[in-house]
Amino acid sequence: METKDASISRRSLLRGAALAAVMVPLGVSLASCAAPGGGGGGGGATGAASADNPFGVAANSKVDAVIFDGGYGVDYVENAAKIMDGNKKLGGASVKVSSSTKIAQELQPRFVGGNPPDLIDNSGANQIGWNTILDQLETLDDVLDANNLEGTKISDTLYGGVKDPGTFNGKFVALNYVMTVYGIWYSDKVFKDNGFTVPKTWQDLKALGEAAKAKGKYLFVWGKEAATYYQTLVVDSAVIQGGDSVRLPLENLDAKAWSNPIIQSILTIFYDLIQAGYMKPGGAGTQFTQAQSQWSLDEAALLYPSGSWIENEMKKQTADGFTMKGIGEIPLDDKQTTPAGTLRAEAGEPFIVPTKAKNPAGGKELLRTMLSKESATAFAKGKLAPTIVKGIVPDDGFGSTALVSQKELLDKAGNNVFTIKAFGLYGMNSDQLPIWNSFLDGKMSVADITKALQDLTDKIRNDSSITKIEIK
Repeated sequence: METKDASISRRSLLRGAALAAVMVPLGVSLASCAAPGGGGGGGGATGAASADNPFGVAANSKVDAVIFDGGYGVDYVENAAKIMDGNKKLGGASVKVSSSTKIAQELQPRFVGGNPPDLIDNSGANQIGWNTILDQLETLDDVLDANNLEGTKISDTLYGGVKDPGTFNGKFVALNYVMTVYGIWYSDKVFKDNGFTVPKTWQDLKALGEAAKAKGKYLFVWGKEAATYYQTLVVDSAVIQGGDSVRLPLENLDAKAWSNPIIQSILTIFYDLIQAGYMKPGGAGTQFTQAQSQWSLDEAALLYPSGSWIENEMKKQTADGFTMKGIGEIPLDDKQTTPAGTLRAEAGEPFIVPTKAKNPAGGKELLRTMLSKESATAFAKGKLAPTIVKGIVPDDGFGSTALVSQKELLDKAGNNVFTIKAFGLYGMNSDQLPIWNSFLDGKMSVADITKALQDLTDKIRNDSSITKIEIK
């Protein structure tokens, strides 16, 4: 999570919960960095490995952790550090947690100098470019293969798909700790009070828009910096409807990606909704949190597409009794080809262990502690957001109806989750924002937006200076 001044740029990169910044081109030279490590062993002393000390943390060793101090703060890692400090089976190992809002500026020199921290939360607008450190990071498969503090294999305790955002060219080097669920959010109270029906497909939205209009409300609202939230909705809905036949052409910059019939059908419905006046006008001139407050505080619109950060982001601008809930992004119709419950959900907040650190074993042990039931539960309760550890959010969501929705959506999806990488990978968002602002403002036809988005895709595909990565 970024600091407040960087939150817009993070969210407007289609969320990917750190994904947009994680997936950067890997063609940049590594010459400016220290010599690459092998990803298999650090330079520090280690002790004897055991079931209770799977990475062989040396007795009385020190662990140096530097954590990005953004929306989630650093207290959740400090909490895990206290648990690790009190673990007598580690022979007196101790953890120092430091905070930073400028990860790259402060830690890049330490990589160059060969003395990086043992664990880093490489997040925020000022994170270290992955292309500069990829070969200097430990692979983290052994963390997932280890047992947690409760004695269960960690990989068996996690939601599906959590390795994907931190895997580059087949190497799993970044463990993303926080789960982000993409969905459509609404007030359960507003729906019940007005007799509205929660939509199941895009086919249901016209009737809901008519019902909203009859009550003096809009169906949707948007803000200028977050116009591409609706691209996320359209693309994810199309993937839920058609699966990889929709996703892969977009991911791999296909010349006809945006002409996919499912995307075209959803765009056509969306265009009709906008032209019918179901989108609150003026969003292109409205700051995004102000627009969101028109939904969550003024209750002027029924639905808002967003990642699951929305509750925490708007907690000071939400009407009393709003009862925020979420559904997964909806398919085009009742003929979706993916399994029921398929969901876009991505792990974010990437943690890394440098190979040249003094105590990489200690860095991995701190990660193992963070993935314990005690530590993950404390995070979910304090931040009202799920970690990648499943089964730690109670049925009442610690009093958060939005968190209950996230839990239900993740449980229903199981392993049927997907991510979208290309838009962040190639830095497309800044060019996509004006396109979507125009479309949402009713100034672009379906043909117009299709051409504009495809032209941008083609420009990147045909630019030989941009390293392309095949996405599967």
